[in-house]
Amino acid sequence: MNNILVPYDFDPQSDLAFEQAIHLARHTHSGITLLYVHETHGILSGLFSSEQREEMLERISDQMDAVAAKMSFRSGIDINVRLETGRIYTVIVDVASEMQAEFIVMGTRSFEPEPAGGIRMAGANASRVIRSARCPVITIGGKTHYDGCRTILLPVELNRESTQKIKWAIRLAAIYEARVRVVATHEPDKSGRIKERLAKQVSAVRDQISKAGIPGEADLLEVRQGEKTAVPTLLDYAEKKGDVDLIVIMTQQESAIVEFFIDSMAQEMIRRSEIPVMSVVPKEIVSPSGMES
Repeated sequence: MNNILVPYDFDPQSDLAFEQAIHLARHTHSGITLLYVHETHGILSGLFSSEQREEMLERISDQMDAVAAKMSFRSGIDINVRLETGRIYTVIVDVASEMQAEFIVMGTRSFEPEPAGGIRMAGANASRVIRSARCPVITIGGKTHYDGCRTILLPVELNRESTQKIKWAIRLAAIYEARVRVVATHEPDKSGRIKERLAKQVSAVRDQISKAGIPGEADLLEVRQGEKTAVPTLLDYAEKKGDVDLIVIMTQQESAIVEFFIDSMAQEMIRRSEIPVMSVVPKEIVSPSGMES
């Protein structure tokens, strides 16, 4: 059975991530592992004795079992629970690798105070997981989401080969019976030659997607004057379309020399998007699904 890993800490954002993982599990016939990580280097962790810590972890284990049982009964999905100690992002990556997770689905923001004995999974942990995981990471930043996926937004760039990203977009679109909207952005003062090259790029990617039997569209967007990156333009475009339920991005160039690099545009997209974002880190490995990276 395919596996989806969901880092969970009782925060409302991790509840939303759990719900999205349930939707994905239904479509991919996957099981879910719900993972709680007790942060051994948390600010308050040194205030508890070993006995108090054990009692706290037992209570958390019982609560995790209750959450998993309730959701498993409601959804019919096989849900397992794991309770580990260590650095949050390190444990998440290690567990995902051990269980050969197909996806990691996790929240990126926190709306609750820091819990006793640990820290919430804020942006720093999400970023570290994304740059280290061997599988795609779907980050959940918004508070409301569609049950499923109607359209996948696939941003492309000139001179940036995104073969792996395109394959994942095609695969997920087939799973959800969704369409893929391919977009590229350009600055207002760019020459007609640049725009022409971008138009050819998005058309080529759209044609590749169409040949795979997936409905596709292509758009060329002009970045608003004064914007430092294309992210606000892309997110406004997705919001206006109203049916975009997943954005698929690369977190670095496939030819990048620096290992574990996440570029600023990817970080901004993950941080600002209310729409789930699937981050694909290109590496010379074979993903759990058997698709070449």
